[in-house]
Amino acid sequence: MSIKIEAKPARSTLPLHSRPRMISDEKGATAVEYALMASGIGAAVAATVWSLGNTTGAFYASLASLF
Repeated sequence: MSIKIEAKPARSTLPLHSRPRMISDEKGATAVEYALMASGIGAAVAATVWSLGNTTGAFYASLASLF
């Protein structure tokens, strides 16, 4: 008793008329680019706030001592 297994080529489930449209669609790439820009801007804002935090705190402390 032997079991015969035949390999079948993989088939795409997409119809032929939608494949060129999918290849030329760049919406996902654009979303990734915007996400990378937003994360870079967020990191820059966080670094600025962190670096100015001590300076701003000292400035407000000196203002409070005047009153």
